[in-house]
Amino acid sequence: MAEAADIQGTLPSPARRWLRRTVSLLAGAPLLAGLLQGAVAPSAVAAEDGTGSRTVDVSLDTLSPSAPVEGDTVTVSGTLTNKGKQTVTDATVDVRVGPRMTSRSQIEQVSGRSGYRPGSDPAALGGAYTVKVPRLAAGLSTEFKLSVPVDKMGLDDPGVYQLGVSLSGQTPSQPGPHVLGIERTFLPYQPEPAEKKTQLTYLWPLISSAHVSAQTGTDDQQTPVFENDDLAAELGPGGRLDHMVTLGKELPVTWVIDPDLLATVDAMTRSYQVKSAAGTVPGKNQIVAKRWLDALQKAVAGRKVVALPFADPDIASLAHRGKDVPGSLSHLQPATELAGSTVETILHVKPSTDFSWPVDGAVDPSIMDVATSAGAHKVIARSDSFQDDLPYTPTAARPIGGGTTAVVSDAYLSTAFEGDLLPSGNSTLAVQEFLAQSLAVTLEQPDQQRSIVVAPQRIPTTSQAQTMATALRGLSAQRWTQPLDLIAAAAVKPDPDASTTVPSASRYPQQLRKQELPVEAFRDMKDTRAGLDDFKVILTQPDRVVTPFGNAISREMSTSWRGQAPAASLYRIRVLEYLKSLTREVQLIEKSDLTLSGRSATIPVTVQNKLLQGVDDLVLRLTSTNKTRLKFEGGAPVAELPVKIGAGHSQSVKFDASANANGPVAMTAQLFTKDGTPYGQPMTFTVKVSEITPTVMLVLAGGVLLLVLAGGRMYVQRKRAAARNAEAEAAEDDDPEQPSDPMPDTAHESGDPSGPGEKVDR
Repeated sequence: MAEAADIQGTLPSPARRWLRRTVSLLAGAPLLAGLLQGAVAPSAVAAEDGTGSRTVDVSLDTLSPSAPVEGDTVTVSGTLTNKGKQTVTDATVDVRVGPRMTSRSQIEQVSGRSGYRPGSDPAALGGAYTVKVPRLAAGLSTEFKLSVPVDKMGLDDPGVYQLGVSLSGQTPSQPGPHVLGIERTFLPYQPEPAEKKTQLTYLWPLISSAHVSAQTGTDDQQTPVFENDDLAAELGPGGRLDHMVTLGKELPVTWVIDPDLLATVDAMTRSYQVKSAAGTVPGKNQIVAKRWLDALQKAVAGRKVVALPFADPDIASLAHRGKDVPGSLSHLQPATELAGSTVETILHVKPSTDFSWPVDGAVDPSIMDVATSAGAHKVIARSDSFQDDLPYTPTAARPIGGGTTAVVSDAYLSTAFEGDLLPSGNSTLAVQEFLAQSLAVTLEQPDQQRSIVVAPQRIPTTSQAQTMATALRGLSAQRWTQPLDLIAAAAVKPDPDASTTVPSASRYPQQLRKQELPVEAFRDMKDTRAGLDDFKVILTQPDRVVTPFGNAISREMSTSWRGQAPAASLYRIRVLEYLKSLTREVQLIEKSDLTLSGRSATIPVTVQNKLLQGVDDLVLRLTSTNKTRLKFEGGAPVAELPVKIGAGHSQSVKFDASANANGPVAMTAQLFTKDGTPYGQPMTFTVKVSEITPTVMLVLAGGVLLLVLAGGRMYVQRKRAAARNAEAEAAEDDDPEQPSDPMPDTAHESGDPSGPGEKVDR
């Protein structure tokens, strides 16, 4: 972006470049103070470095060709913006070329400068190679364009040249011409192919954040449920991933792919659901997903593809925070195996799964151990981690022992396209600096061919990807570099003088440590794994649960969560809560208290399965807390019965028990897996025992006997009375003349109680 003659007028530029310039300004402050104290006239100072002005910002929007040869004409266009409070008049845009730089460190020093330096900045070409700007009011901008033939630029020998564009003019407070603003960039000049070209490997990452949840539909296809549908915007026309594929197919790059992204897009090509406030809604971006996936398949056909472990696990977080949590490393090897099959199935190319890529290429011994435990034998590191004390840039590949190769990417080139590259001025500067650095690498040892690797940021923005593509097109003539894929780069003969010592843990960047997943994250994953292990053993179709939850756990440790701690925590919570909700679908139905009478009884306990698949290999254990009152077969206080229930059904499990004494007995029912692990929560209820003893039986039997005897006596008496009455009637029939008795021979029966000793027939 533009630079001005004083600090107040400086506009934002790419983050790294801006930081270097800020440091340079601070370091130069004492020198500037000393100069101001010297015996130099104020007007002279203003004429040289522009102090006293309120800056004109110079932005170089285009530079073509980016790497000229003899016979070319270099055209520069840009924008001038008056950031000061006064009108600039009688201004001229000039081109300043040179000097030739002989090292990469010189290039970095120049990129860190700000303001005009008369001792360092060359004189203007002047003449026909200027643009007049009669007037530029405060706060306004104007565009410029100028062209200079290469043979007028003084490019004598191959190398990297400084190219500056400055604006000189005057203001009411500073009359007379002086430099008001300047922007510097670089012009790589290699008109003929180098004798020994540098082999350059550029990684082209296709990585995104996690979008798929652990939840799936109840249909046979297990329709996936997405956390959101944001990925569609990246895949669609003009989206970030759309640009990555469109640009990458024309470039000599090695594709580095997270297989989870492929699996996610592949799922989007069919029916999928998206979470919403009301539950889930159907996803509608199948066409977008199919178009992108088809374009990617064509782009990688016949190309080298490196597959990262599934979901791109954060190797450094695992090494520093997760490896002491049991089971954390168990996902790495399966994630590597899943990576290969996923890429081959979806893209129809066989990828290399032999690479691990820690964040920013920063490594230490523990990171190396974890990386290789996943099956990788090649670790992509970076030169600000593996530091070499050499006057040149060594070849990237270097053996570090144990059959492991560190592929050390170039830190300067790998970070060349970070920051805000949407402004064209920032993009142009980044491209020219990248080309300059790459040529400087070749010229360090022109008689020795070396191999360098560029590993950019994992998730470039659209503007960053476009800028990277522009830079790689600038190398397409292959005058000082030639492309090489990553697999071949890892096999290049190493430089014997390059460092092979893995940096110590104390050198690992603190800023990266702060971004790592916390220990609590790996404990959450452990809880989810443990719950899944207990759950899957009772299922008749465990794959319907193991696969989506296993992938979700892999996503929980993804590198993409860096800088997104709240979102990462929420994702883990949702995965674990959903697993718990499924396990609760198999449960004991609450019982009310029971009353049992008799010496033996049956106690029923109901198990319910609301899952859409059957459950098996469960055991229901019923425990009596008082075996004196209530016990099971063999006199045991505990009984167990197997449980097997179909999908959506319940089973009543019946236990035979025997009672010995009256009173309440607390009972506990608990489900267990076959290995004895408790499943779900226990259920308690009370059985009230009301036992009928032998004594009570004898009393009852005696009572019944008495009732029978009494009934028999009454029956006999009634029979006798009936017989007497019959005899009397027969006698009367034999003596018809005898008158009837006028009065009964007994008095009227009284309703009062009988007197003492009185016998009454009833």
